[in-house]
Formats: sequence, C-alpha cells, structure tokens
Amino acid sequence: MTEAKRITHFINGAYWSQPAQRTGDVYNPALGQVTAKVDFATVEVVDHAVEVASKAQQEWRNASLAKRTQVLFAFREILNSRKEEIAKLITAEHGKVLSDALGEVTRGLEVVEFACGIPHLLKGSYSEGASTSIDVYSIRQPLGVCAIISPFNFPAMVPMWFFPIAIAAGNSVVIKPSEKDPSAVNLIAEFWKAAGLPDGVFNVIHGDKVAVDRLLEHPGVSSISFVGSTPIAKYIYENGTKNGKRVQALGGAKNHMLVLPDADLDLAADAAVNAGFGSAGERCMAISALVAVEPIADALIAKISERMSGLKTGDGTAGSDMGPLVTAVHRDKVASYVDAGVREGAKLVVDGRNPKVNGAAEGFWLGPTLFDQVTPEMSIYQEEIFGPVLSVIRVNSYEEGLALINRHQYGNGTAIFTNDGGAARKFQNEVQVGMVGINVPIPVPTAYYSFGGWKNSLFGDTHAHGTEGVHFFTRGKVVTSRWLDPSHGGINLGFPQNR
Repeated sequence: MTEAKRITHFINGAYWSQPAQRTGDVYNPALGQVTAKVDFATVEVVDHAVEVASKAQQEWRNASLAKRTQVLFAFREILNSRKEEIAKLITAEHGKVLSDALGEVTRGLEVVEFACGIPHLLKGSYSEGASTSIDVYSIRQPLGVCAIISPFNFPAMVPMWFFPIAIAAGNSVVIKPSEKDPSAVNLIAEFWKAAGLPDGVFNVIHGDKVAVDRLLEHPGVSSISFVGSTPIAKYIYENGTKNGKRVQALGGAKNHMLVLPDADLDLAADAAVNAGFGSAGERCMAISALVAVEPIADALIAKISERMSGLKTGDGTAGSDMGPLVTAVHRDKVASYVDAGVREGAKLVVDGRNPKVNGAAEGFWLGPTLFDQVTPEMSIYQEEIFGPVLSVIRVNSYEEGLALINRHQYGNGTAIFTNDGGAARKFQNEVQVGMVGINVPIPVPTAYYSFGGWKNSLFGDTHAHGTEGVHFFTRGKVVTSRWLDPSHGGINLGFPQNR
C-alpha cells in the first residue's frame, strides 16, 4: 500500500509547513482504504488563520468594486476550466459518481457567476433633498472575517454557496471543510491565488470540534455559515450568536414528495428514484418520504421497484449509477435504520443491505432501499436517515398528505407531482416548507434566489446565496449628508476609467 498523502491547512496564500499534533483519516469509500491524513488545527492555528484573514481584509475591503470583480471573473474562468479536477477529488474522497460530482461543481459555479455581479448587488439608494440641502443615502459594507463550516456531502458546492459572495462583498474567509473529504477546498484555494486574490483573503483550516469551537468563540470572527445536521446546526447557532456573531445555520431535512392520483406515474417514478438515490441519498434535498395519494400507491411502487432493479451500485469512476457511502460508520448507521424499519413493521420492498457492487468488497456499500406501509410514528419516517432509503407513506387525500408534511419537524424541501395547476398552486401556498418543487423533485433554487428551509431545517433568519446571501455578508448603513459649498477638481480631458 502506498503511503497516505498529507492534507494540510492553506493560510496566507501557502500550505502549512509545521507538523500537526493530531490528524484524521481520509478514505476512498469505494476501496475502504485510507488514502490521506488530514491535519487537525489547534486553537493556535485557528487564531493564526483569523489574524491573517483580519489583516488581509483591511486591504481587501478597500479594493475597488472593479478590482474585486476582475478577481471574481478570473476565478470563475479557472474554476470552469478545471472543474473536472475538483470532481475527481470529490469522487475519490466522498464516493459519489463523477457525473454527480461534476454537477455539484457546476451548481457552485452558478453562485460564483452571481457574485461577479457584485457592483450591481451592492448598489444602495439615494434620496436628494430629503430635507433642505440634505441628502440621505444607504450603503452596504463588509462584515470582516467570515467563517464557513461545510459538510461532507457537498465538499465544493456548499462552500461556494457562501465564499464567492463573502469575498466579492469585501470580506475575508476562513473555511473549515469536512475532515472526511477536505481536498476539494484546498484546490479551490489554489484557484483563488492564481486568480489574483490577495494572500490571506481565503484561508483553509482543517480539523474537528476543536477548530469549530474556536471559530465560534473567536472575537475576530464576524459571521458563521454552516450546513449540516440539525443538532449541530442548533449548536452552531446558539454558540455563535452567544458570542455576538451573525449566524446562518442550515440543518437537516425530511423531504416529502406528494404524488396525486392525476400525476404522470412514470415521471413520478423517475423522479423518486433520481431524487431518492442520487449521491447515495447523502443530500439535504434528497426525497426520502414519498406520500402517495390512493389509489396509486401499488402502481407507483411497482414502477419505482422496476427502475431500482436496473441501478448499478459501485465505484464512482466505473460507470455506476450510485456510489458508496462516505464512511463505514455512516454506512452502518444508515443500515441500522433499515433494520429499525423492519422491526417497526414497515414492508421492505427492496433490501439494499447486501448489494451486488462494481467495486472492492471493502467499500462502504449500501444499495438502494425501498419501504412501503411506512407510518408517521416510525423512526425511518421521523428522522433524517441521509442514505439511499426511500419510504412510501399512503394517504387517502391531498389534505391528509399536506397535513402530514406540515406536521413534520423539518421544512427544508418538498415536491408535488400533479397535472392539476390548481392543486399545485394550493400546495405551494399551504405547505410549510422553504423550498417547493412542482413536478421538480429536487427544488434547489438557482443562484440568484436563496436556499434555505423552515422549522428545524434552519437556525437564523437568512438563507444562503441570492440577495439574502448578499445581505448576510454585508451591513447596511444610512448616511445623512449636507454640503454647504460645492467642490471641484482640475482639468482632465481623458476618458474616465474604473480602477
């Protein structure tokens, strides 16, 4: 076996050279083998990164919008030309198939492109003559050092929900990616340096709870952006706000797909399989609860089962439809939910616990799994499983299905499948969920809208990217101005330029 490579911090434009006191294992999930050791930051390393970021931000915030935009455009070009490299890193450390990894990077790229419009997004308002000889206008200014704590399931896309806007707005960034798949963010840091971003504006620290807790309490950190499970999101929100930080903490999900009797069942079955088993179900927007309004459940389950039989589980580089789960521990946790569903009386239609795979036997495999006759009191319905497990809940009416969705503790994403425009419009108005799809199973908004759920799926008031993201990474200021004498400069007949 070859020696595991070292993955370390990227601070002030360079990789960390000092040895680490603690490290973590990084696996290739399709092989079940350790392929790298990632350094875990001490409190002192975190403090150094924040100090560097704070100094760099003082200059970066004063860079013109023209200069910031030039760097953003250069970063966009580098990222777009080398996105396949990032996708391969994601597949090697997370396990998702290459096409899914490439799709992740492409969706993150959309936020970079949105941030390239920062001069327009930061425009304030102006009222001339609000009072005699007095003008009033508003401006938006950067926060300072913005910390990002990102999850394992989207090691490139989720960080890109935040840092392009934070940087474009004049902030600096300290990001702690998941220790399970940390390499993608390091490569992104290299792209920023190549694009001309000043050293210290984008910094990467690796680690575990020690690093997270220090970011939450550090007086030099202005904001925290987080995506992950609800218990940790709540912890991040409570401790971050307690320490005076602006926090957006996106939590867990139990996304429902309501299928009405008039729906195209072939379209609904395709959508259920795609949204339920893509990325091995390790998506906060995965469909894990299919709510079938009778009398269609039997026919719909048959169509889903037929499609599942053709899915290929295996190494993400080998033409498979679905890859492994990220770690053995997580695989075993998801498998325990399958066991629980059987114990609690759900009907196991397709059992993924012993799949035939195209990959090494040591990989962290769990095949697509389908339950029928699931009831609301079962743990497989109540809790977020975060794996390739789809549960079918049968209801007798639209009203019963809507009430079921609205009673759940999570309100991240949902979808309705129907050919009835009135029912769809009623659903989008009445459902208590933050992101809604109409005949769209994974309703992740485009970058110029904002991403985020309701209820226990979000802690904080601000969603990710879009205009809410711009507002999160800036502070508003209103200026009341009176000038008694006009001022003027010298003569210059040259065409004015932005610099």
